[in-house]
Amino acid sequence: MSYISRYEYDKMTAETRDERMTWFREARFGMFIHYGLYSALGTGEWSQANENYTVGEYEALAADFAPKEGCAREWCELAKKAGAKYAVLTTRHHEGFSLWDSKVNPYNSMNACGRDIVREFCEACREFGLKIGLYSSLMDWHHPDGWKCANDREARARFLDYIEALNTELLTNYGKIDILWYDVSCPMENPESWDSVNRNARLRALQPHIIINNRSAMPEDFDTPEQGIHSSARDWEACMTLTRLGWGYVDEEQSLPFMISAKQILRDMHLCTCGGGNLLLNISPTPDGSVTPATRERMETVGKWLAVNGAAAYGKKFRTGPVYSANTLTAVSADEDCKTFYLWNWVWPKNGELRFGGYIDAPTRISYLATGEEIDFTHDGHRIILRGLPTEVPDKIAGVTVLKMEFAEKPRHIFRSYYPQMHNGTDFSEGYNK
Repeated sequence: MSYISRYEYDKMTAETRDERMTWFREARFGMFIHYGLYSALGTGEWSQANENYTVGEYEALAADFAPKEGCAREWCELAKKAGAKYAVLTTRHHEGFSLWDSKVNPYNSMNACGRDIVREFCEACREFGLKIGLYSSLMDWHHPDGWKCANDREARARFLDYIEALNTELLTNYGKIDILWYDVSCPMENPESWDSVNRNARLRALQPHIIINNRSAMPEDFDTPEQGIHSSARDWEACMTLTRLGWGYVDEEQSLPFMISAKQILRDMHLCTCGGGNLLLNISPTPDGSVTPATRERMETVGKWLAVNGAAAYGKKFRTGPVYSANTLTAVSADEDCKTFYLWNWVWPKNGELRFGGYIDAPTRISYLATGEEIDFTHDGHRIILRGLPTEVPDKIAGVTVLKMEFAEKPRHIFRSYYPQMHNGTDFSEGYNK
């Protein structure tokens, strides 16, 4: 078994990170799929722990585990229609049930129903041109050493061997894998206890181009804020649910009032894009692996919108954040060279006019991104005024109209207001209050 120092490991991964992360930095949108035995309960992916099922009671669910034929293909086809560039599947959640033909873990889908769901998923991802992400929990409620490992040296050795053997199967038996998506480094809390450096080094040797998230008690390649969009100076991806109730399947009729709309999904996507991150949006298939109608409708609407407005989201972007702004009801994303701005409008004006403050330099052209039709505008002081706009919302797909604003060079910009606005001790209106 090979060993490497933390210094050597960090140096090795840093040297290849830009190359490995190139596709991720341009993808912007991925689809998460939470599916497992918990799906049958309809009370979320933490049911075993939250409802205190005994191991035996929970194991009994495997007898009725019966995903329908083609469910993985259905997921990936939906991801493609939604405009996602990659998909991540929970291959083994905290419940410890493996969705593949595992020789290491007999508690698996092949033994339960004769199906290797991971293989079906990987094949479907390739069919629809999606990058492949495999989620792998470190916490395990089923394995007898899953909790002993925190304080028992021999149990820890056995459990670490088990975790590495599981992930070795995933990274050996299914061709090229693009993401290893760890979750919950519990009950141990540091990389030394998990031997994360050595395990990840050995796993990377199996898949040299793989990227790994930050949930094995190591920073690795990218951060993963959950149920909240928090930008990072590093590469990052916000993982979000459609209902905000949970990740596993919950009765659709009762959870529907909590489900966000396609328009809200696009707002989350914008917040990720302008902060230099990705949106990983979760779906929760039903017990037989079907996608619910409400989920399908929202995801397909997002895909139709991206088909005509994708330039505002995909690709390398300038981290606009609060630096460049539009107005209260319109937000900005910008291409990497910061010469082309995309104005995502959430609430369309009924008076035929939009104003954007803070732009000292005038754009050369403003148009509707979806159609290319030019829009009349004037530049006055450090504000841009669009007039003669239609009273009805131009975007009929999701109600989010994108305006494309082009500049000859990166525009000079200040805080949008003429009026005193302090930020970190600086008045951004000073000198421009005319």
